[in-house]
Amino acid sequence: MSNNLNTEQKIAVLIPCYQEEKTIGKVIKDFRQALPQADIYVFDNNCTDRTAAIAREAGAIVRREKRQGKGYVVASMFELVEADIYVMVDGDDTYDAKAVQHLLEPIFKGDADITVAGRLHVFSDKSFRNFHILGNKMVCAIINWMFRSDIHDIFSGYRAFTRQAAKLIPITAVGFDVETELTLQALYRGLVIKEIEAAYGTRPEGSFSKLKTGPDGLLVMLKLFLMLKSYKPLTFFGIFSILFMLLGLLVGARPILEFAAERYVHAVPSAILASSLVILSFASFALGLILNSINLRLLEVEKLIQKWNSHTDSRQ
Repeated sequence: MSNNLNTEQKIAVLIPCYQEEKTIGKVIKDFRQALPQADIYVFDNNCTDRTAAIAREAGAIVRREKRQGKGYVVASMFELVEADIYVMVDGDDTYDAKAVQHLLEPIFKGDADITVAGRLHVFSDKSFRNFHILGNKMVCAIINWMFRSDIHDIFSGYRAFTRQAAKLIPITAVGFDVETELTLQALYRGLVIKEIEAAYGTRPEGSFSKLKTGPDGLLVMLKLFLMLKSYKPLTFFGIFSILFMLLGLLVGARPILEFAAERYVHAVPSAILASSLVILSFASFALGLILNSINLRLLEVEKLIQKWNSHTDSRQ
């Protein structure tokens, strides 16, 4: 990729930070070398160490987010910083700053709205905790099935966004489930996501991860559950509809056979339960249809608003 492409658009490097005094100086230095024309912002999420001071000394623009949680930080970054392209990266020095040129290439070419640095190709034995890769693949499999996408690393914190993509995604996440939400929101809105391979390292001595495998893993699964219910209601409630129907047929097999043979039902409780399950099946399917129709209308309204805003901006 030619360097002249870099200077045509304003680039902002956004670094969410909490207690990263051991690494933030090096991260800023590395990205200053990789993207000398970019503005580097460090968002201090109530750090009690010297993270903010070191970031200022290294020449970064420091902003503070008083609401605790990475989701709040990312929402503030996109809201407060004005740029044509945003590069988001964690401040723990596990991501390769030199890979930013490859990360930006699909955006400069107009081939992607969002790019993600996949970490699962080049990493060391200590880069991931136990079960993190398995959990990553499981969540990706669910999302790829639901949205017919090809995502391989949904939890990567090293991403680039066009201005339009960053402003289009409403962030409701609070904590480390924000990467999951960014991906789901983008897929729902038809944005193009491209993944590139980038080396993923380990934290240096004295630096520690704030990610808690159990609680944060459950938070991610809850976010996935709630967002799939909201954005893919026909699929979501359709699955429950099929399950209710199968259970209804299973429970109702005996009453049906009794009635066929004797014209009389002895297992009355089973017949009532089976009827209730079948009714729930139809109700679940109907609910999915209604919510899916509402979703489509809301998406159309959102696109009309975008077109109107673009038309208004062009006239000004």
